[in-house]
Amino acid sequence: MSSRGSRQSGTPAIKDDQIIELVSKLRQLVPEIRDRRSNKVPASKVLQETCNYIRNLHREVDDLSERLSQLLSTIDADSPEAAIIRSLITQ
Repeated sequence: MSSRGSRQSGTPAIKDDQIIELVSKLRQLVPEIRDRRSNKVPASKVLQETCNYIRNLHREVDDLSERLSQLLSTIDADSPEAAIIRSLITQ
């Protein structure tokens, strides 16, 4: 029996075909994998690249948030530019 089958009661076990489907979806979503010519990327590599991709996205969000904060601190709160930025943020 696989380790996935020995989960606590109440937690449904994930079947192998579900894992294969999820890894396939990740292959399509992660640019570093999607853009490769070969589909023969092991599941472990797909998961590793997915984690790296998510970390990079978090860094980008943090960087953009910091840049936005700096921009907002340099402009007048009642200016047209500030109004545009506020409208973009609230969308």
